[in-house]
Amino acid sequence: MKHAKQLNPNWAQLRQKLGHGSESKKSRTDTQETILGKRKERSDNGDDSEREIHVLTPTSSDSSITDEIAMDCEMVGVSPLGNKSALGRITLVNKWGNVIYDEHVRPIERVVDFRTQISGIRPCDLRKAKHFSVVQKEVAELLKGKILVGHALRNDLKVLLLSHPKKDIRDTAEFQPFLKDGRSKALRHLAAEVLGVKIQNGEHCPIEDARAAMMLYVKKKREWEKSVEDLVKMKLKHKKRKPKKQKKQGSAAS
Repeated sequence: MKHAKQLNPNWAQLRQKLGHGSESKKSRTDTQETILGKRKERSDNGDDSEREIHVLTPTSSDSSITDEIAMDCEMVGVSPLGNKSALGRITLVNKWGNVIYDEHVRPIERVVDFRTQISGIRPCDLRKAKHFSVVQKEVAELLKGKILVGHALRNDLKVLLLSHPKKDIRDTAEFQPFLKDGRSKALRHLAAEVLGVKIQNGEHCPIEDARAAMMLYVKKKREWEKSVEDLVKMKLKHKKRKPKKQKKQGSAAS
C-alpha cells in the first residue's frame, strides 16, 4: 500500500498564508463597508439633528430690541364652557431669535380649560403670573413702531386686545408665497417645508414658534419687503387719483 504523498511543508505554509490573506482581506473589506455604512447613517441622522437645532438657534447673542419682533401667544379657555380664548403666555423674540419678553399671563376671567396638551400651560404657571393689564401695557410699548412678525397674528392681537398698523405686520399665514391654493398653511408645515425643521410635536413652545416665524420672514425678507413697498406705492397712486375725479364731478355739477 502506497502512502499518500505529503505536500512540501513550504507549499503548505504558502497555501495557508494565501488562503488566510484572502479571508482577511474579505473580512477587512466587509468590516470597512459596515463601518462606513454605520458612519454614513450616523452622519446623516446627526446632520438632520444638527440642522434642526441650528435653524431655530439664535444667530447672534444680541438680545436687544430690534426693528423686527416676532410674537407668539398661547391661549387658555375662559367662560363657562371654556370655549373663549384668553391670553395665557406670550413670547417676543428679536430678529436674531433671542427672547426679549416671555411671560405667563393671569387672565381677567377665571380659567376653565388650560388646554395643556396644546398650550403647555398648567395651573401652577399662572399662580404668580403677571396680570393681563400689566402684560398688555408692556407688550404694547415694545411693539410700538416695530415690524411685527408672526403666524395668524389676528388671533394673538385679538386676545391682547391690541391693534397694530397693517403696513407693519408680516404674517406668515398671509404671505402669498406661503399660501396653498389661496389658503394658509399651518406654521408647523411651513417650518418643515421651508426651514426643514419639525415643531409643535405635542405641547407648543411659543419661543420655538416665534423663532420659526422670524426665520421664515428673514428667509423671504427681500421679496416680502418689495411686495409691501409695491403695495404701498399702488395705494398712494390710487389715492392721488381720487381727488381729481371728485373735482371733475364738482365742476360738472356747477
